[in-house]
Amino acid sequence: MSQFFQQLVNGLTLGSLYALIAVGYTVVYGIVQLINFAHGEVFMIGAFGALSVYLLFFDGQTGVWILPLMIIGAMLCSVGVAVLMERFAYRPLRNAPRLAPLITAIGVSVFLQEFVRLFYDKIPTFPSAKQNIPFPQIDVVTGKALEVGGVTIQRAAIFTVAALIVCAALLWYFVNRTKSGRAMLAVSQDPDTSRLMGINVDRIIVVAFVLGAVLAAVAGISQGLQNANIDFRMGFIAGLKAFTAAVLGGIGNIQGAVVGGLVLGIAESMAIQYIPGQFGGSSWKDVWAFVILILVLVFRPQGLLGARVVDRA
Repeated sequence: MSQFFQQLVNGLTLGSLYALIAVGYTVVYGIVQLINFAHGEVFMIGAFGALSVYLLFFDGQTGVWILPLMIIGAMLCSVGVAVLMERFAYRPLRNAPRLAPLITAIGVSVFLQEFVRLFYDKIPTFPSAKQNIPFPQIDVVTGKALEVGGVTIQRAAIFTVAALIVCAALLWYFVNRTKSGRAMLAVSQDPDTSRLMGINVDRIIVVAFVLGAVLAAVAGISQGLQNANIDFRMGFIAGLKAFTAAVLGGIGNIQGAVVGGLVLGIAESMAIQYIPGQFGGSSWKDVWAFVILILVLVFRPQGLLGARVVDRA
């Protein structure tokens, strides 16, 4: 029984990470109907931004007070990249056929990966981005694991789950209780009518990209703390998993993205433990994650909680 609960805890941790990224996917998709495949790289850049702040200002220190400053640095980097991406890569294609921004998103993803790899290789005082880079371990949120009833809980896992709860609550409040949030809901329903009602649609779309980038930055730090290392390729698979989680929960549905991420993480963890023979083990976890995506698209394309997107075709 303790083994089951151990896998459940591992799955919730992994699912929380997927959910943080998936909510960012969902916020952007709900506004502009864009599957932003470069969102995984925004997540990766957040992790590198946090690492850069640490190496530039706090190298060798481990105080917990450093973490908020790393989070701010990660958010600034992710938000800056997301805003530039929206302005120069996606906005000119807003009225183009849907295939054009999709291909652009793939191109932006590859560009950002290579940019980070080459940029960090040019800085002699920084570790090479061609290999895994050690991520700083911070007091309180990392360190000796906790033992609860025979279940091992990593401190970084607690940070990840707590980050998801806080971010999801703040996002819910923003969307449902603020003027900009209600404007986002209006634009997601009908951007043309929203513009006639005096809403600055371009600004609202930028706000959506900013929110998604903030969540991705927090997820990037969470993964760095959990794995104790990062690399320039980390955003590709994580982004695909987050997209899978968004589809699983219901594309365009923020609550669905959270549920989809948690379900996907638990399913992966349980598959690693309980699928016997050569099809089990950690090497097959990505296979089973995308099997889930295929099954959802075939049998319930609207997702577990249903899509909340208006068809504007």
